[in-house]
Amino acid sequence: MVTEDSNQSKEKYINLLTDFGFKKLFGTEPNKYLLRDFLNLILPEQHQIKELTYKKTENLGNTPLDRKAIFDIYCESETGEKFIVEVQKAKQNYFKDRSVYYATFPIQEQAKKGDWNFKLSSVYTVGILDFIFEDHKKDENLLHYVELKNQDCKVFYDKLKFIYLELPKFQKTEEELESHLDKWLFVLTHLSDLSSRPVALEEKVFEKLFAAAEIARFSPEERQAYETSLKYYRDIKNVVDTSLEEGLKKGMEEGIQKGREDTIKEFVRNMKLAGVANVDIAKYTGLSESELEQL
Repeated sequence: MVTEDSNQSKEKYINLLTDFGFKKLFGTEPNKYLLRDFLNLILPEQHQIKELTYKKTENLGNTPLDRKAIFDIYCESETGEKFIVEVQKAKQNYFKDRSVYYATFPIQEQAKKGDWNFKLSSVYTVGILDFIFEDHKKDENLLHYVELKNQDCKVFYDKLKFIYLELPKFQKTEEELESHLDKWLFVLTHLSDLSSRPVALEEKVFEKLFAAAEIARFSPEERQAYETSLKYYRDIKNVVDTSLEEGLKKGMEEGIQKGREDTIKEFVRNMKLAGVANVDIAKYTGLSESELEQL
């Protein structure tokens, strides 16, 4: 079922790890049942979602000095739980710090004027990662749950959770798929490589997903937006791969850093020429907006 041809003009289905592909299938009202189905696989039983509502993805700080956060997807369940869902295509300096920072926005927005007892609804940050954390390389688990615990490893606060999926660790073939989560991970990893819907993905939710992901059904504007997003995704992958390759050839840490800097500079230059906003380039590269201005 998986084809070897990676030419984008011959792809039948979108790449779900591109910004456009991710938001098209998970962040639009007609397809929100896909997001609900996926989230319910990784959420605890008490927070299963029956219905969800999309919220604005741009959140501003409380003062003009506060930085803003732009989420890939931000939604809320019918019982008040908040969910930030992000796809991260490459390793980024202080990625964990950024996850914590982003989680503060749905916490702060719950504040009420006047008398308030500080009761909060649960906040979840879900990261779909196209890389492996450095400290997880020897850990076979690809699904990680992180929450606030005390020195005895007992949960101190159960309303703030971080869930990370390390997709490169998923190596199952179509024939090895067992659970519903296996099937979702296979789709996230291989959708753009498929020429038709595999027999293993016979559930109705995947039937709808494949229909929504078919490039031939897109309007000319959607197709152009997708191709632009796909180019950014591939450029980012090339930045990472080139940096690693050059670093290995030089065999020294400074070689890795030099290769990374040169390729990132070229990538930033191309994105600037394409008219991409600094805030978007910062998200793709991990550079701050002030560093981009210097470049």
